[in-house]
Amino acid sequence: MTKPKRPNTHPERNRQSAASPRRKTNDRPRSRPGFFKGLLSLIGFGLLSLFMLGTLALGAYMVHLDGVLREKFEGKRWSVPARVYARPLELFPGMPLNADELSRELELLRYREAQRLDGPGVFVHHDNEFDVFLRGFAFWDGAEPPRQIRVKFEDQKLTELTSLDSQENPFLVRMEPTEFAAIYPAQHEDRVLVRRSEIPPVLVDTLIAMEDRTFYDHFGVDPKGIVRAMMANFKAGKAVQGASTLTQQLVKNYFLSSERSLRRKINEALMALLLEWHYTKDEILEAYCNEIYLGQDGGRAVHGIGLASRFYFDRPLAELDLHHIALLVGMIRGPSQYDPRRFPERALQRRALVLDVMVERGLISQEDAEIAKKMPLDVSAEPASGVTRYPSFLRLVKQQLTEHYQKEDLESDGLQIFTTLDPLVQESTGKALTKVLPTLEKKRRRTDLLQSAAVVTNTQNGEVLAVVGDRDLHRDGFNRAVDARRAIGSLIKPAIYLTALEYPTEYTLATLLDDSRPIVLTQGGKRWTPKNYDHRYHGRVMLRDSLAKSYNVSTVRLGLDLDVIQVIDTLKRLGIKREMKPYPALLLGALDLSPVEVAQMYSTFASGGYQIPLRAIREVTTAYGKPLQRYPLDVKTVVAPGPAYLIINAMQRVVQAGTAVAARKKFGTDLGLAGKTGTTDDYRDSWFAGFSGNRLAVVWVGRDDNKPTGLSGATGALPVWLAIMDNLNLQPLELEPPPDVETVSIDPRNGLRAGRGCPGAQPIPFLAGSAPGRNSSCGSSYARSSPKPSDSDYVANQGGTSNYQPPPPAPRDSKPRSSDPVGDFFRKLLD
Repeated sequence: MTKPKRPNTHPERNRQSAASPRRKTNDRPRSRPGFFKGLLSLIGFGLLSLFMLGTLALGAYMVHLDGVLREKFEGKRWSVPARVYARPLELFPGMPLNADELSRELELLRYREAQRLDGPGVFVHHDNEFDVFLRGFAFWDGAEPPRQIRVKFEDQKLTELTSLDSQENPFLVRMEPTEFAAIYPAQHEDRVLVRRSEIPPVLVDTLIAMEDRTFYDHFGVDPKGIVRAMMANFKAGKAVQGASTLTQQLVKNYFLSSERSLRRKINEALMALLLEWHYTKDEILEAYCNEIYLGQDGGRAVHGIGLASRFYFDRPLAELDLHHIALLVGMIRGPSQYDPRRFPERALQRRALVLDVMVERGLISQEDAEIAKKMPLDVSAEPASGVTRYPSFLRLVKQQLTEHYQKEDLESDGLQIFTTLDPLVQESTGKALTKVLPTLEKKRRRTDLLQSAAVVTNTQNGEVLAVVGDRDLHRDGFNRAVDARRAIGSLIKPAIYLTALEYPTEYTLATLLDDSRPIVLTQGGKRWTPKNYDHRYHGRVMLRDSLAKSYNVSTVRLGLDLDVIQVIDTLKRLGIKREMKPYPALLLGALDLSPVEVAQMYSTFASGGYQIPLRAIREVTTAYGKPLQRYPLDVKTVVAPGPAYLIINAMQRVVQAGTAVAARKKFGTDLGLAGKTGTTDDYRDSWFAGFSGNRLAVVWVGRDDNKPTGLSGATGALPVWLAIMDNLNLQPLELEPPPDVETVSIDPRNGLRAGRGCPGAQPIPFLAGSAPGRNSSCGSSYARSSPKPSDSDYVANQGGTSNYQPPPPAPRDSKPRSSDPVGDFFRKLLD
């Protein structure tokens, strides 16, 4: 029995079956993919994904590196120190200059003596004649081109100045200034920037031959060099060869640290590629030559071939010879290892190797190489150190920079600071000080060391020419000329006498002052009795003689009669800015000032009553030569011509017949020198300030512990001052009397007009109408002996506190003259 067919319940399947042919019985079903094939596909997809992610990450990282690189490389590449220059020496016929002084100036400028003028920076010397090939220099007011000149001397003067090139004979030649210091940025790196065009071609060729022979062919990284170095290192079993290109070395030195790691090497390679992409080969080469590290000078790193040429050979890059260039390039691999000052034999071997490579590469001939190998290392005995040879002067320059210029302007890189320093005066001042101090110490027969400070200025314009702040001239420490404030003693007296001379109806140079008996002042329960240096009293003395002999008793009486507060006003007009309290002790120099402050005060005397701010800076320019704006320096007339003339006359008397008579004995009377000695209590401080027609010098001698020295102003500071002035070209102090000044012959015994034949008569200047009308009998005399003082003689007492406030001074044109100045002074305080 047959089974009935099962009805088709899937019409769609039936249609599908009907539409498609029936599979043949020999067709096999498709096989499933293999396991390993699927695994490989998965790995491939993963690697492709990782590659794409890595490429994106690398691209993003390179974009980041590119931003870092371009921001730093296209901005301010280096912090360049400010260069500090001395005054430029100006040559002209008739100037007081001798052959030795010009020779020293050329030495400071690092000129080389030669047989002929073969380039800038060279001179030829025959007796009193110099042929000089001057370097050019860009000053703040214009550029001076290189030129060749001949200079002749005779009798301590420059007598002839002629041109040796096609230019006309000059009337005046300005030499380039000596660079004597640099003010460094915070990282204490130094460099002298050079442009690509300023680098000698032989130096470029030698650098490429030694450091990167494929420099002009690769794109920042040298694959062949890497393979070659790997093989050499593998054979040697250690690292004997590197593969870094010049570009990679620049990247490492400029952008990266000295860390030894794979990450740093990768960054180095990537940044080298980017650097080559953005910049030309010449730009990269210029940056490399300015950045490469070439040694250490104490705390200062020496970077770049420009500075290295000065540091090692004491000459600019353009003046290097073949043997210099070979040594400089050879040192790049190891500045410490091949330091020619520490390891001269190593340096010679390294230089010889470089010269052999230069021959091999066809840069020089074998003959030139052999000549260069026979040359000495030619390294300067002392490096052109970043530590200035004139630290005391530099201290004053830094102080005036902050006082006269805006802070934000001084933050610019590469400033050029042109100062007033005269190197010849600076060095002679230092030598004088170091020569005299040991002599003073021998005379004292003590083992303790004296210290000293000195300041020399130009009286005609207030320029500071020299500053010495330590007997160790090169010590960069405490500067006694700028920072030490010591009691000035009798240096204050000219201010007191000037105040009196501004009262012509009351005081003249011939007015008799009382020096016959003591003054006893009691203040706060303490007695103060001023005494004269010789512990004697001298009766009635003329005002001019009182200053010349530096009598204390008559000076204190005069100051109290004038009122101390008026003396303070005079000191302020003379240029003293320090706060001063009107105590009587001020009249004998109880005022602490630095030698620079004293020089400011005395420069007002020397200039005839003009307060000219002392300046150590002439101009400051940017790296591009643009002058910086400075705060104005005002020249003010603070003393009328008449009184100014009189006080200078009185200070000349100090030299002619007073406490500084040693100056007259040394220099004679033709120079008309003027000055004042100063000595403080117990001989702790010895001072002298004096001037000629063109130079002012202030000298202090003492001890840092403020103990007595046993030296007065005349026996301590004055000998130093004499030695300083003896080395300067001094002009006479020739004063033209103002129209309101007349000279009258005076009998010094009584201050009256002297007739003909009056013994000891002195010509004394007076303001018009102030000379005495009475004539001296020329036979009378006055008592110079001092009577025994009674208990009531000039004794004033003040009880209670010493913090008093003096009353305002009386008007000058109505002030009566007192017969009891001490009593009046204290009565005013007690009112």
